[in-house]
Order: sequence, then C-alpha cells, then structure tokens
Amino acid sequence: MRTSSPTVLGIDTSGPWCSVAVRRGDEALEHDHIPMPRGQAEALLPCVDEMLRAQGLVPADIDAIGVGVGPGNFTGIRIAVATARGLALGLQRPAFGVSGFEALVIAQGIDDELERLVTLPAPRAQSYAAILKGRQPVGTPWMIGPAHAPDVPLPPGGVLGHRAAEIAALSGARAIDAAPEQPALHVAQIAVLRWRADVPESPPAPLYVRPADAAPPRSDPVLILP
Repeated sequence: MRTSSPTVLGIDTSGPWCSVAVRRGDEALEHDHIPMPRGQAEALLPCVDEMLRAQGLVPADIDAIGVGVGPGNFTGIRIAVATARGLALGLQRPAFGVSGFEALVIAQGIDDELERLVTLPAPRAQSYAAILKGRQPVGTPWMIGPAHAPDVPLPPGGVLGHRAAEIAALSGARAIDAAPEQPALHVAQIAVLRWRADVPESPPAPLYVRPADAAPPRSDPVLILP
C-alpha cells in the first residue's frame, strides 16, 4: 500500500550543476545545488550518499526517484538518467522523468490550467521552448530565438522562463522571467505528485530537443581483429 508521504530522491545534472534533494511528501528534508561545469558523473552518487546519511536514511528507505531529463547538457542528462535507472533497478523502486519545463512551472507555484509558453536557456543565444497547460506538457518542445517572434501564437498564460519578457514584448503578452533554481527539489516534488496519483512508471528517457553538436564519424569503423 502506498503512503501519501513517500520518501523521494530527486537528482538533476542537466546543466552545469549537481543538484540533489530528498523530500518526504510535501516536506523538503534536504537539498543541495553545487555549481559544476563538469565532473557530475563522479560527484552525483557521493552527493546522494552524503545527503541520505545526513537524514539517517539508507537507499532502501527511498520510495521513488525523480530525475531531471532535460533539455540541457547532453552528457549531464545522460548521467542523471542512467543513475536514476540504475538505482530504480537495484532498489526495485519507480523512477519518474521530469522535464525542466515542468520543474520550472512548479517552482513558481503555478497551479492553474492556463496554457503558457515555458522557456529554458539553450546554446547559441537560443531557448528551449514548450507549451504547458498548467503543469502538463502539450505537444513537442522546440528551439526558438528570443530576439524573434515565436512561430506560434502566444497562449493565454503568456511566457515563463528564460528571456520571457523579451519574448513576450514582441506580442504584448504577459511574462515572468525565471531561471532553474534547485531543480532537484522541484523534480522530487513532481515525483511525489506522480506517486500519489499512481502514475504508471516508465523508464526515464533523455529529452534533448536539439541534435548533438558532435556527429558520429563518417568513415567506417576500425576493423578489430579476433
């Protein structure tokens, strides 16, 4: 039988950070956000272990895992998703993938059902963009240049996120400028809600939005002799 106050681990390395949080239901027990341009693969599990120990917990006490799936840094996303899937498999616990768009909306305390354009920082002066109705994604995310009018009509809820005011000003929509802060804390918060709603588990998968900068080599692979 599921408790209404699960102990949930949240992790996110989709940006230049290592973000870890532990929640028990609606209460944030502990969270940490370490700026980290690289090295998340080595730092993530020690951060998780230290945080659990600080709360007198062991991995088996975790009821569910929430993981930030992006969009963001390709390598960072893979690190967090692989770690969450490994922990879920080893502990036999559900893991929930949470997008940065969803985490940003819940971080702002938004609980209406309006549709809004949500944006996150992307390389080359662009933004990742998605339409959310309340906290639920609508359609597929895409890339936009904030200095140009979006290629879709802005929804009633306006724009929330990276360079929101700049984007909204082009069409007179309302805007809230916001950036990801303590993402693991909000990833875990959404995982708690999904746990309570008994949302079917599916293995978390990266949300990349754009192609990788590095392309596979065009030449044939080197022949490996037996």
